[in-house]
Amino acid sequence: MTYAIGAPCIDVRDRSCVAVCPVDCIYEGERKLYIQPHECIDCGACMTECPTGAVVRLEDVSGPEAEFALDNRRFFDDVLPGRDRPLGSPGEAAAIGPISGDTELVRAHRRQH
Repeated sequence: MTYAIGAPCIDVRDRSCVAVCPVDCIYEGERKLYIQPHECIDCGACMTECPTGAVVRLEDVSGPEAEFALDNRRFFDDVLPGRDRPLGSPGEAAAIGPISGDTELVRAHRRQH
């Protein structure tokens, strides 16, 4: 099972999880970070480093947070606004940099003040 980043990451730009990821599989959207599930090696480094508790194991998540954790995959599988195809599995987050866009669920999420 893989890790995912949930709602506590929306509008938070700590990025400490990115710094500890040994395979560079955490991608940056406009409002949230996303873990590419096919690139993640399940090491757990991101989970222990996350100050907001946003990183979860998909097999352990339930309730309202499950919707956001499962939405993580849509960032890679769906066509995001302004793009003509899905992001897929680019292989390295740093090589492509921030992506201008988020999933529909994240875009619709109320901004925190």
